[in-house]
Amino acid sequence: MPDKKVLRRIQESEQEADETIAAAKKEAGEIREQAREEADEIREQAREEAKQEATERIETARAEIEAEREEILAAGEQERERLRETAEGNVDEVIEYALDRFREEIDAQT
Repeated sequence: MPDKKVLRRIQESEQEADETIAAAKKEAGEIREQAREEADEIREQAREEAKQEATERIETARAEIEAEREEILAAGEQERERLRETAEGNVDEVIEYALDRFREEIDAQT
């Protein structure tokens, strides 16, 4: 029959093994939880970075659109001014033309 010391050592070894396994399972659970938390943090950071980049792109696009709008408005203003000057330059000619037509109509009636 086995010696009591041997049996006790076997039981102690089994208990130590059970404790080691339990500790390893606990540590594995803690590592998994930590990994989940880190993954959540990474995902959130990625979301924030993507949001920030999208905001920056939108702001850049708005600035470009505003600059283009200003250019278009300036070009339109220049064209309007050119047309106004042309029209003002033709006022005397238009008046003279209208007077000539009026005189022709009067002469035709007399």
